[in-house]
Amino acid sequence: MCANFKPIKKTHANQLKLFEPTFEYKMDIFPSDDCPLLLLNQNELVWRKAKFGMLPPYAKEIAFKYATYNARTETVEQKRTFKHAWLNNQFALVPVEAIYEPKYINGKAHWYGIFRQDGQPFTLAAICEETLIDEEKERSMSLLTINADHHPFMKQFHKPDDEKRSVIVIPDHLRNDWLNCTHSEAKEFFLDMPSNEFTSMPKTEMKNYD
Repeated sequence: MCANFKPIKKTHANQLKLFEPTFEYKMDIFPSDDCPLLLLNQNELVWRKAKFGMLPPYAKEIAFKYATYNARTETVEQKRTFKHAWLNNQFALVPVEAIYEPKYINGKAHWYGIFRQDGQPFTLAAICEETLIDEEKERSMSLLTINADHHPFMKQFHKPDDEKRSVIVIPDHLRNDWLNCTHSEAKEFFLDMPSNEFTSMPKTEMKNYD
């Protein structure tokens, strides 16, 4: 799972061949925070702001009583919170500089940043929703995750006895295809993170990493 990430820096938007987002957001994102999202509009990538954590269509208030920031691909179609976005092909991309995951060392969690070795931003597969709350539309999103029990890189994170989970990295040449796909085609994009392209370091050292 992923409950914390560093979103793309505005000045790095050009690395995705995009203009900078025009709205503000924090550079250390946790559930319920606003973050940058990419959607398709007339086949063009556009920036939108969304809350990290799905607010389902039946939500009556902006409240995160449950962990809705990740959606398991194995059950996303059945879960009441996620199935509307999934069945209506409401796919999105979340551009990030790094994600943060806990690594357990001597029984204690140490948070690590996971990022591309070349320092480039990367995009994560997500589903998104627009929910009408107090007559205002609220956009929210959840990151999709896959099993990583046997992944050579991602299996080192989370508690030793817990199932290992990983976000889904959508490579640049598949971004538009992901945003245009249907839920019946989505499994084709459930790709393992390319181990040879990523590395990690303690989060406490990430502030010195640009």
